[in-house]
Amino acid sequence: MLFEDCEIRCHALVQILTVHRRHCAAVGRWAAALEDSEPPRMIILPPMERRTFLAGMAAPLVTLSTGVAGQLAAQTPAAPRGRIKQSVMASVWTGSTTSFEDRCKILARIGFKGVDLPTEKQVPILTQNGLAPALMTGTGTSFQNGLIRKEIHDQIEQATRAGIDVCAKVGCPTLIAMPGERRGMSREEGADNAVAILNRVKGYAEEKGINLCMEVTNSKVAADQRTDQVFDRTAWGLDVCKRVNSPRVKILYDIYHAQIMDGDITRTLRENIGHIAHIHVAGVPSRQEIDEKQELNFRFIASTIADLGYTGFVAHEWRPAMGNDPVKSLERCFEIMNV
Repeated sequence: MLFEDCEIRCHALVQILTVHRRHCAAVGRWAAALEDSEPPRMIILPPMERRTFLAGMAAPLVTLSTGVAGQLAAQTPAAPRGRIKQSVMASVWTGSTTSFEDRCKILARIGFKGVDLPTEKQVPILTQNGLAPALMTGTGTSFQNGLIRKEIHDQIEQATRAGIDVCAKVGCPTLIAMPGERRGMSREEGADNAVAILNRVKGYAEEKGINLCMEVTNSKVAADQRTDQVFDRTAWGLDVCKRVNSPRVKILYDIYHAQIMDGDITRTLRENIGHIAHIHVAGVPSRQEIDEKQELNFRFIASTIADLGYTGFVAHEWRPAMGNDPVKSLERCFEIMNV
């Protein structure tokens, strides 16, 4: 390839020099005529066509730029992909009868790195297939009775310590804790109660290197059955985290719920990524695949997450649309987030 480039460039230069020589010869004849004793004769130089001159000049430049561009393209690697560790919730398998083991094999083939909410007994199957437990339960909390219930704080502390131990044992980075329903409690009181119990367990989480996270939900869509959750605005959870002031107490940023309640997804990510331990994605408004039929540009969101240097998991929590093959949907949605 190098010799071919040189040959092309040399040919172009020869063309230019040939034109130059012809004009030099004409000028020489004109100069000689001036020295003659005979009356000077008018020597008419052969015209140089602008098109010929420009073509001759442009040829080596084009060849040079093309050659350099080609060499740079060959030497510059494509932008790296796979910057986001992707996981799944069980919802992506809605309508499928595939066994857990076969699901793991499919996920590993596609490129997923984890699974949310496996049982401790399922973890060996994950690891055998190159997957990791991305998120686990075990804090003694539920959507109904959560961190804001002072009357069960002793039970929550005991369960959370045990859950942290399990996570440390199986290699799961994050343990989820639900703040719970208000049932007439003010959000301010709920925040105070959540801070109180998280302060009781944060030291143990820090000692074991396990994240504790609270999930934001929406209180708008009745079908999601979360209409009384205290943590229905991202700001509430961020306030609790800042007051607890622990590197191991963060939020689970569920983009489906957050879009419904707050919007402004990428700005929230940029300004608060240090307080986010785990991310969930699903299409809005249908909670189905994160494709072009939804209102959010998840390709752009994925790039934002990756550019922020986020190292946690991003888990798919959508349900396949009616008639869709779950595996094909997983393949397609994985690629959308694969940046």
